[in-house]
Amino acid sequence: MEEELISVILPIYNVEKYLEKCLKSVINQTYKNLEIILVDDGSKDNSPKICDEYAVEDKRIVVIHKSNGGLSDARNAGIEIAKGKYITLIDSDDYVEKDYVQFLYQLIKENNAEMSICSHTVLYTNGTRIEKETGEHLVLDPKTTLEKILYDEGIDLSAWAKMYKKELFDNVKYPKGRIFEDAATTYLLIDECKKIVLGSESKYYYIIRDNSITTKGFSPKKMQLIDSTQEMCDYVKNKYPDLEKAADRRLMYAYLATLSQLANCKDKYPEEQKKLMEYIKQNRKKALKDKRIKKRDRIALYSTIFGFAFYKFVWKLYKKLTGREK
Repeated sequence: MEEELISVILPIYNVEKYLEKCLKSVINQTYKNLEIILVDDGSKDNSPKICDEYAVEDKRIVVIHKSNGGLSDARNAGIEIAKGKYITLIDSDDYVEKDYVQFLYQLIKENNAEMSICSHTVLYTNGTRIEKETGEHLVLDPKTTLEKILYDEGIDLSAWAKMYKKELFDNVKYPKGRIFEDAATTYLLIDECKKIVLGSESKYYYIIRDNSITTKGFSPKKMQLIDSTQEMCDYVKNKYPDLEKAADRRLMYAYLATLSQLANCKDKYPEEQKKLMEYIKQNRKKALKDKRIKKRDRIALYSTIFGFAFYKFVWKLYKKLTGREK
């Protein structure tokens, strides 16, 4: 059987330190019929030069140089020109196993699905390694997939570590100018599907590095996670009313995750702190009644009873015990 064309899209912005490792992991895939789209989003370092040099060496590579518009804009630009029947997105400071594309493609073809999902490994710059794979192989409908995401059970909202039928993007775009854009988009792509297949084997390496969106200090812009999560939860409650408890859990997680970002920060943001703590206080009792919430979240919720300073202490202790400190 002839291999179908698959488009691999890499949004690129000032990642010269990591780019070649990522590119080599894509170029050396066991699945060869690839269109590798490098979207240089106005990089100021040597990333544009690296892209052009690799394009000379490998004719499968297409390079777009554009003015800086952010991650969503770069992804949209790559998707717009993609010729492949299927699309996968890889962040250019991460890298993948050599059978990443083959694995995701086979999951789709063998199960007649519109989307496939693999697991990933989280790598911290201090050497901490967290494996996310569970070994599950599941064929799911959109509702069940969303429920697993809402409860953080083996599937997350990341754009990467997934393969999509290209037509899923006909009605869904990444929101330009917004961070945590995956939280605003992935659930819509899932709900465009009839069938999603999960192969929970680790094929993607997600790097937690200095100055990434995840590790940068808090800013009010990080409250956008709550906005995007609220949109998703409202959508889910409207379409799948029996997932209300799961949606409430996910929204509480967004508040706790944002509070943790604030706890990392030396600067004070009293307005944002008040908003976060007030929501948690008002909804904590209901959240704790949900038996499916994770032990980590349960401990976090109990710690907020004693105020933000105590929560901050518990969060720092948790990071130290789990090796997440840099």
